[in-house]
Amino acid sequence: MQRPENLILVIFGASGDLAKRKLIPALIELYHQNLMPENFAILGVSRTDYSDSTFRTEMTESINEFLDDKDISKKTINEFVKNLYYQPIDTSKADDYGLVKNKLNELNEKLNTNGNYIFYLSTPPSLYEVIPKYLAQQGLNKNQNRIRRLIIEKPFGYNLETAISLNKKLLEDYEEEQIYRIDHYLGKETVQNLFVTRFSNGIYEPLWNRNYVDHVEITSAESLGVEGRGGYYDNSGALRDMVQNHLLQMAGFVAMEPPSSLDSRAIRNETLKVFQSLRPIKESEVKSFSIRGQYVASKIKGEEVLGYREEKGVNPKSKTETYAALKFYIDNWRWGGVPFYIRTGKRLPTKVTEIVIHFKETPHYLFSKKTNSEACNKLIIRIQPDEGILLKFGMKVPGAGFNVQNVNMDFHYKDISDEKMPNAYERLLHDAMLGDSTLYARGDAVEEAWKFIAPIQKVWESDKSIKIYGYPAGTWGPEKADELIEKQGITWRYPCKNLADDGKYCEL
Repeated sequence: MQRPENLILVIFGASGDLAKRKLIPALIELYHQNLMPENFAILGVSRTDYSDSTFRTEMTESINEFLDDKDISKKTINEFVKNLYYQPIDTSKADDYGLVKNKLNELNEKLNTNGNYIFYLSTPPSLYEVIPKYLAQQGLNKNQNRIRRLIIEKPFGYNLETAISLNKKLLEDYEEEQIYRIDHYLGKETVQNLFVTRFSNGIYEPLWNRNYVDHVEITSAESLGVEGRGGYYDNSGALRDMVQNHLLQMAGFVAMEPPSSLDSRAIRNETLKVFQSLRPIKESEVKSFSIRGQYVASKIKGEEVLGYREEKGVNPKSKTETYAALKFYIDNWRWGGVPFYIRTGKRLPTKVTEIVIHFKETPHYLFSKKTNSEACNKLIIRIQPDEGILLKFGMKVPGAGFNVQNVNMDFHYKDISDEKMPNAYERLLHDAMLGDSTLYARGDAVEEAWKFIAPIQKVWESDKSIKIYGYPAGTWGPEKADELIEKQGITWRYPCKNLADDGKYCEL
């Protein structure tokens, strides 16, 4: 991995949780691996009235609390924080951005960073139009022979109309190549390994199509609830928060055609084609193709757990979904007729994100089986935790007869003891500094994803006959979601048992 050019990374919202928990720890990890530029500065910008010194103190405390790699020495931390600077402004006032420009000019001259700036918007979405516009008024968007890039956190819009509007506003002052829409799921090592699994192995790619794949399942489960973020989450919900971005982006990686090269444009062109091939879900079909749920109070390991509507900041009559499951099809030659199932939820039994390729049954099954599911091979790509790949296939049980048992052939990244696996923000920040946008969402792809979700959003918001199913906290969501998978004997994969005392148990 190469070192980027000299530059200054400006973090708007630098006093917030994301900067403290993720961004600064990721940047010191890169620094520790000698992957930051030779000359660099990190300029924090927010309303909080810090000085350079107090900002460094705050970030040192955050590093000590949130850094995963405890082998990084105090000396390295002290060296790193000397590169941190701070500029307080009122982000809603255009004139205050002159202070940012002056600070950048000062640091640029001091550190010889050649006018290379990356602006990271770790702010509320309401500022995604404001900050770039005011930066442009100061001439900080002009990229002639210099690095001038924007990194924007999700959500990129709240629906199709707002996403189109935001793209249009940004493109008034910036080129598409300057805009990096971050989705931290795409920075995970196992998601990237999808490329290698598919396109470097002769045994997988020939099977990766409608002739051999029965269905594809993508799950992103969280064991936690809204954790004090009820006010934010009640205006978002699982469909906006997870499905439109993380899960559809992963589906794009699973379903894409082989790109002509590893160039970011070639790869993103192929994921865009997937989104353009999504079969539209008509408003009359929403009931059949989607399920929404909301966790209710339960006991987990003997401990009482609040329901969503009892959480702080949540409307007691809230209809916001904490669980969403969809069935959809991709209408192209590779995937015609193959159903894709995606689900996400809070207060499920465990934290896990995985992609499961369910292969078709053998045409004539000779051996006894308990369920159709047991007769199908599965390729499980585990995104988090315990990242790796697992293949399930049948083997004969020793002894007389032909009793078959499913066994696993697996690989775990943790088994590569001499290789450090970078976290998602490390990889994505490093890519942005290098100008590699492969793992960032492009504007047209974001709009296509919102276009696909739009009918579901509309019906869920307006049709009072669409139920929101309760599920006990600690279980795998509403039982109604099982009806999405229409094939007899086939159901969702359950990586672990339910935890709720009164919930049904599921297979390991």
